[in-house]
Amino acid sequence: MPGMLQIHQFPCLSDNYGFLLHEPDSGEAAAIDTPDGQEYLKQADIKGWRITQIWNTHWHPDHAGGNKAIIEASGAKVVAPREVEKLSTIDTIVGDGDIVTLGRHQAHVIDVSGHTNGHIAYHLPDDGIAFVGDSVFALGCGRMFEGKPQQFWDSLERIRQLPASTTLYCAHEYTQANARFALHADPDNAALKEYAREIDAMREKGEPTVPMQLGRELDTNPFLRADKAPMRERWGGTTPAETFAALRAAKDDF
Repeated sequence: MPGMLQIHQFPCLSDNYGFLLHEPDSGEAAAIDTPDGQEYLKQADIKGWRITQIWNTHWHPDHAGGNKAIIEASGAKVVAPREVEKLSTIDTIVGDGDIVTLGRHQAHVIDVSGHTNGHIAYHLPDDGIAFVGDSVFALGCGRMFEGKPQQFWDSLERIRQLPASTTLYCAHEYTQANARFALHADPDNAALKEYAREIDAMREKGEPTVPMQLGRELDTNPFLRADKAPMRERWGGTTPAETFAALRAAKDDF
């Protein structure tokens, strides 16, 4: 069996999280997105890890803007959806259904477009983790900059179908603000109220609310619950995608 992956999470920019994924058997390390190339290099040096790969989820500068600095310093190879060509060279272009490897560990690429049209996630089923970028957040989802509601809902469906025990690593510390909207969107949800209290306590102590467990998000995240009767009755829509669209528009104006 492959050795256990090591994940190093650290703050970047104003509200991003950076992630370094280390495979001890091979000595490889992957930078999951690159909000700040210099900070990634600094953190890798502190850990004594060598960045050999960059796995981008989408093209936004706070996810791929640090590629160049890391490539120049380490020679890391870039694995990314084609849209990242807007910002960076790519060594391996990937899309839905592809598999990428770090040592003997495999990550399955999932199309989670909607926030952008080429957004992907990396699911490592044997490790029970997924790096989801800006597709879904704790109690939220990314703003729909490029996609359409049905497209984004279909992406959330693919995330919902992962094992409920999956640990999701999203890219931003937005959870407290997301909780305020979630309580507005789904005010009778007892599990959500408890989750929101825990989030407030964690942030009061300066603790990160990321990563999060998919199973808990399925019970509390209004965007992942757009097919549930309480959400449809409160927000309208004859399909889950229409209810999702109403929720996303309301969050944009909240």
